[in-house]
Amino acid sequence: MKLDAFLAQKPLYYDKIDYDRFPGIWHRYKKSFRLPKIIHVIGTNGKGSTGRFLAHYLFKLGNDVGHYTSPHILRFNERIWHNGANIDDATLEVHHAKLMQLLAKPDLDAMSYFEYTTLLAISVLGACDYIILEAGLGGEHDATAVFSKDLTLVTPIGIDHEQFLGDRIEKIARTKLGAVRKFAILGKQERAVYKVARELSLKNGAEFFRYTFFFTKEEMAKARRTIRNMQLPPFFVDNLLLALSGAEFFGCEIKWKEMEDLKLFGRAQWIARNIMIDVGHNPMAAEALVKSLKKEHIVLVYNAYEDKDYRQVLEIFKPIVKRVEILPIYKQRIESQEVLESTLEALQIPHREFEAIDKEETYLVFGSFAVVEEFLKHHVPEESHQIPTL
Repeated sequence: MKLDAFLAQKPLYYDKIDYDRFPGIWHRYKKSFRLPKIIHVIGTNGKGSTGRFLAHYLFKLGNDVGHYTSPHILRFNERIWHNGANIDDATLEVHHAKLMQLLAKPDLDAMSYFEYTTLLAISVLGACDYIILEAGLGGEHDATAVFSKDLTLVTPIGIDHEQFLGDRIEKIARTKLGAVRKFAILGKQERAVYKVARELSLKNGAEFFRYTFFFTKEEMAKARRTIRNMQLPPFFVDNLLLALSGAEFFGCEIKWKEMEDLKLFGRAQWIARNIMIDVGHNPMAAEALVKSLKKEHIVLVYNAYEDKDYRQVLEIFKPIVKRVEILPIYKQRIESQEVLESTLEALQIPHREFEAIDKEETYLVFGSFAVVEEFLKHHVPEESHQIPTL
């Protein structure tokens, strides 16, 4: 069975997660896999860009590097990046066939979509010098947490996935930081996260560093210039510094110019003069974009999953939003249009259903990977997708 057909049988969402299943499967088969140096990326916001910054930089220094990220926007291949490019279909099928032969049918059937694709990524990227593994839902119980890690990078932790992780920063931080085994570098965090890190360090002996430990003021200024030269919003500076603190940890010299040819797909990306797309979906992401777009008066093309705090997101955007245009999406867990309209009316935000782009307006497409995917596939010419290879 081909990979696409196999994955199509796997549900993408679960009301409950079996946290013991994948560790047991990995224990049974781990002798069949090679693990290089693994850098685990956990947190709430900025995992994708932080991981790609580090993967790109290590690759530019001459290393063999893989990056596993999720979800994808247009094609599954985006989830597994190797030495500057998304993995090709033929390589995916070769490693899928290996796993189909290696794994017992009960284990193949039992694994979730994310668990299987995590194992697939390990198979594809096992010969690398480094693999950067981005956690999916959480930290301690995430499928990516079962592997022996050399370093963990912790992006800003905030409220998200409350039904699985809780609705308090302290509880979420304990779950995410529970994935740390040896060394971790903390990105910019709320005070409560630093407190949990100190508690865990005393409890299990893991060492936590702040990302600012690795850079002088002059180097931080170089990071700001680098982000400007990459034409990215200022909030990416902290993500870049966190990523390159990982390179510093492994003894790499920082050459800032090596970063400037990197293009990030779907992260605060202007795909036209008047259209920005961003795969963010939570209040932290909304706040970062509002700070970046504070001089704009935008049309927000939006939709949201029913379990997201879309009311708070919309409240955050309200000062810069001219109106919201709801992009119809027909997927599991998407909130009903009627409920979104009711929320917008309660917030006194003008709204209507999205139909087409007006060249005289400035648009932000935001809400989830699914929103950006729907917009790109059905409302933007394919040549404008600008999927980067680097």
